[in-house]
Amino acid sequence: MNRFSGLGMLAALLVATAADSADAGYCGAARYRGCCASACCCQMECHTVMKMCRQVVYEQEQITCYKTCYQPIYEPKTITCTRYVPETHYRECEVTVCRPVWETHTRTVSYTVCKPVWETKTREVTYTVCRPVYEQREREVCYTVCKPEKYTKTVKVCSGHWETREMTCCDPCTCCPVKRCCRVWVPEVIEKEIECVRYVTETHTKKVPYTVCRMVPETCTKTCEYQVCRMEQEVRTCEVPYQCCRMVQERVVQRVPYTVCRPEQYQATVTCVRYEAKRVPYTVTRCVPKVVCKEVPVQVCCPVRCCKPSCCGQ
Repeated sequence: MNRFSGLGMLAALLVATAADSADAGYCGAARYRGCCASACCCQMECHTVMKMCRQVVYEQEQITCYKTCYQPIYEPKTITCTRYVPETHYRECEVTVCRPVWETHTRTVSYTVCKPVWETKTREVTYTVCRPVYEQREREVCYTVCKPEKYTKTVKVCSGHWETREMTCCDPCTCCPVKRCCRVWVPEVIEKEIECVRYVTETHTKKVPYTVCRMVPETCTKTCEYQVCRMEQEVRTCEVPYQCCRMVQERVVQRVPYTVCRPEQYQATVTCVRYEAKRVPYTVTRCVPKVVCKEVPVQVCCPVRCCKPSCCGQ
């Protein structure tokens, strides 16, 4: 950063120096040959000249830098490890235990039982029965009878008769008219009386016998036998066996297991990580200042020599 600021200050100093040189080249003519300004500079003349200026421009430049990266490298390695294997051992211990001894005894037990005693008894039972009683009765029944009745009526009948008539027709062979006799049916309508039958309904009454059943209740008595169960208590005895447990102490030797861990070495392969430093290039863009010269039009005013020779010493 200090290098870039120094380059900028140097470019500004060059531009200021160029401006002072231009002013000395064009505007210092008034003091040429030591003429007096009040006597010789009567008017100014302006004209355009090309001035060389320096300008600082910045150009982008790509540079290559390096950074250090660490890359992991995996390497297998064989190491010696220790593991503990459990083993079961036994030791003999003398202990006192209580062993149960079972003994069988008997005892007399009295108990009461209920014995059923069946007895037969009789009793009179009264019951009601319904006896059917049939009776003959009559009732009037209405019925309808259709009686035929004859009557006459006049109807119109379509009939007719055949008549023989002469008709003139054309003979197909000679194409001459020929008279022929033809039978023609002549229809006619005549009135005729016919005999018809119609049925007239008549209502009659008759007596029909029927039977009616009537239930008459009757009270009856009968003797029934039944059994009665009576429970009688009876005392009985029996011999009941039972067992008694008696604890007897004994000295016994027992094998008591215990576990011992035995160390055992074995070879194992593990993966070790090693980091290796490596320089990796990368590109950086920076701005570089550069001084460029170019011509710029500048208007310059200079005094015109209008002095007399006596005034300027010529």
